Amino acid sequence: MARKAKKNALSTRIVIIWFTVMAVFIAELLIYTWSRVQCVKAGYEISNENNKNRKLINLQNNLKVEIARLKSPERLADIARNQLGLKTPTLEQMVIIP
Repeated sequence: MARKAKKNALSTRIVIIWFTVMAVFIAELLIYTWSRVQCVKAGYEISNENNKNRKLINLQNNLKVEIARLKSPERLADIARNQLGLKTPTLEQMVIIP
């Protein structure tokens, strides 16, 4: 009977050790999987932010072109002549300040 008790105690210890090893192994797998998911998620976020950055740079360039077009001297002169009725001053209208 003593041998049977020792054998049961030994098999119980082996089962406990086996379950402990398996629990550690499963925990490592879960942590590894979680970290990989986080890396992939971060990669997608970086890609999305890069796309947003490219779109904003494109918009900025378009707005710079629009500002340059709106500030062009030809356009301003045309508006002054046609919409505001302005014309180039004559020599009599000019006052030279010494």
